Amino acid sequence: MLFNSFQYLLFFPAVTVFYFALPQRFRWVMLLGASYFFYMCWKPEYAVLIALSTLVDYWAALRMGRETERRERRKYLIASLVANLGLLFTFKYFNFFSSSLSSLIGQFGSAWNSPTLDILLPVGISFYTFQTLSYTIDVYRGERPPERHLGIFALYVSFFPQLVAGPIERSTRLLPQFFEKKGFEYGRAVEGLRLILWGLFKKVVIADRLALYVDRVYDHPDAFHGWPLIVATYFFAFQIYCDFSGYTDIARGSAKVLGYDLMENFRRPYFARSIADFWRRWHISLSTWFRDYLYVPLGGNRVGRWRRYYNLIVVFVLSGLWHGANWTFMIWGALHGLYMVVSRVTQNWRNRLAARSGLDQRPALRNIWQVLVTFHLTLFAWVFFRANSFGDALTILGNSLSLRLADFTRALPTGFYNDNFARGWFDLVVAFALIGLLVTVQFRQSRSGQDTVTLPKPIWLRWSVYYAAVLAIILFGVFTHAEFIYFQF
Repeated sequence: MLFNSFQYLLFFPAVTVFYFALPQRFRWVMLLGASYFFYMCWKPEYAVLIALSTLVDYWAALRMGRETERRERRKYLIASLVANLGLLFTFKYFNFFSSSLSSLIGQFGSAWNSPTLDILLPVGISFYTFQTLSYTIDVYRGERPPERHLGIFALYVSFFPQLVAGPIERSTRLLPQFFEKKGFEYGRAVEGLRLILWGLFKKVVIADRLALYVDRVYDHPDAFHGWPLIVATYFFAFQIYCDFSGYTDIARGSAKVLGYDLMENFRRPYFARSIADFWRRWHISLSTWFRDYLYVPLGGNRVGRWRRYYNLIVVFVLSGLWHGANWTFMIWGALHGLYMVVSRVTQNWRNRLAARSGLDQRPALRNIWQVLVTFHLTLFAWVFFRANSFGDALTILGNSLSLRLADFTRALPTGFYNDNFARGWFDLVVAFALIGLLVTVQFRQSRSGQDTVTLPKPIWLRWSVYYAAVLAIILFGVFTHAEFIYFQF
């Protein structure tokens, strides 16, 4: 079931009504059933995997809670790691590593038919395995006691708003909320519905409309040169942001209507002034997960300089691998790790250069320069993230160097869904206007220091904005029931 589907339009109001109509003690049962139903709409049998992960980690945490010796607790933590990472490896990475090993053996002149598994990737498996792993690691560290209510713990693992694409919630933050008494609050409901509306706008109006151009160009990179590839790359940067942050807004809004707070997952990432700042703003729940459960245990900033650089590269390569079983994702992660290392190595040199050029005396100009540089570094890395293969990525980068206006205009009719030349120009103008609207809204947010969409206070004007957003979704939305990009991860 997709957030941008008619089914969810019926499902969510029904869940909300039944949730607040039921006595408090029965609400978790209804939410748990609704969450499993929500997930089973994709492939019912894969709900077994969620149940298995839930039971293993529930058991492991209880056993850790009974042990006082760290060495004894470690056995159950390892059992949790093996079970969850084993599921993730089997369903997501087995075929990738098997085929990669076969190719490697082939380089030495030997032939080996690698075994493959004919299975589909379960939706959201990377998200809920990381969420439940964070719970067992927290119990192992003594940061929280084991949860003894199996039903509530199962709800924490499967809570439908954030089940398939996050945010990856920590048990210390989300689990206690399921024990709180929730009453319907008009203010929270309005705020939640506003988030849902904004998220839906970003998904079906901006992301899915940009995808029409991006998919056509990136799926046939040999057919394009110059401007179409450059425009498609810029469009993808905003497509993936609006797609993923749109999902997060709908998830947070849905949870908020029910009385629950999910963590903020995006904070205007394209306004970042460094790659480190970008990762403090982009997919925050994942970046903090890798920081707390991998980077810090590897030594973090407590080790020597070169070991610290090594840790950064390892973390970002694994972050790329988390996104998908493809070398392009690993290269994307490695690029960001390299950016981080180069940023730290050149920090003093860049500060001296800014002082000599006078940029340090013009903070606004320096900020703009840093934002532009950071954005284009992430843009270069997005090429590998979106390309269907490493060869396609190289083709896109190579063909992008051919900058001829004729290539740009010729691509318009085939760049969008309509082969009419005038309509192609119209669609392109609409796409740029939507990006401009997004940047304007986020610029106002950055100036006001607020992370929510600010609306005018007069009621009539506020409702005019609501109606305008709904009308824009109806008129400009792309209703192809396209899945959210991060569902594949």
